[in-house]
Amino acid sequence: MRATVRDVAALAGVSPKTVSNVINGGVVVRPDTRERVEQALAQLDYVPNLSARGLRNGRSGAIALTLPEMSSAYSAELARWFVELARDRDWVVQLDQTAADPERERQLVSRARAHLVDGLVLNPVSLSASVLASTAGLPPTVVIGEVEPEHVDQVHVDSSAAAHEVTTYLLDHGHRRIAVVGAPEPTADGAQVTATSERRVAGHEAALHDAGLTPDPTLRVPLPGWSTADAAGAFGAWLDTHPLPDAVFAFTDSIAFGVLHVLAARGIRVPDQVSVVGFDDVDGAAFAIPALTTVSFDRRAFADAALDLLTARIADRDAPPSTVVIPHRIVERASVARR
Repeated sequence: MRATVRDVAALAGVSPKTVSNVINGGVVVRPDTRERVEQALAQLDYVPNLSARGLRNGRSGAIALTLPEMSSAYSAELARWFVELARDRDWVVQLDQTAADPERERQLVSRARAHLVDGLVLNPVSLSASVLASTAGLPPTVVIGEVEPEHVDQVHVDSSAAAHEVTTYLLDHGHRRIAVVGAPEPTADGAQVTATSERRVAGHEAALHDAGLTPDPTLRVPLPGWSTADAAGAFGAWLDTHPLPDAVFAFTDSIAFGVLHVLAARGIRVPDQVSVVGFDDVDGAAFAIPALTTVSFDRRAFADAALDLLTARIADRDAPPSTVVIPHRIVERASVARR
């Protein structure tokens, strides 16, 4: 049978309360006493009963993190930091993906309302279709990403400003015809434009206007999805019917990898014939051929800020919502040339 707190207390020669203090923290325990308790915990292979603990304090000890998809390098790196930093807060993280489906968001919210998780970190792709469009009965929630609900805590990077800086950077390097890869795919059924693509297109076009240039709609390369395969297929098809641009601004590094693949397969030299810039600075960006110039931000700080906001929201459900903007910067590597 599984060891209990009383079993540990008897072996360590302390009270069950002292064992609980060692396990839960927050109460000072003498070092020699703590050592005896920890040795007893290890000897008995004690495992906390999280269900019983949740019944006592109304908490599950778990939070849910949901991302639109889990297959990209960016998602994997971000999820890693959430898991690591949540552990420091005595939380376990339930990972899920929505596949940009608002119904999956609603299911997660229902789980939180049933106290199966203490709070949510959501990454919706659009506000109008998201469960966040309504505040009724919303559990402790933090939004990450570009959707900006006024009534929910949020952590994000300023995508519009970053896209403006990338475009200005390319213009300063003498590029004029800049293709943007990652625009939303036009659909007959009026599918929602993702907030991220919308903001990056807006920042890009604002930089062109600031430079006295008129945005060219033929330089927008729509994608059905933001995977490397989607980017390679769409960009290759686009190149079949359009002249080579001066530069490519890919809305993620995963997209940029697809662009680099197509250019290499066609014998087009980067950056001699065309420059390429990505967004996210995933681990693989520095090892691409050539090494990818990209927008970087601290994903550890991103996850830490989101968990801080969630901790505060769980403690005070009525506090005003807060927004944290994580700084970004352009990391210059070998994929951009000066014209």
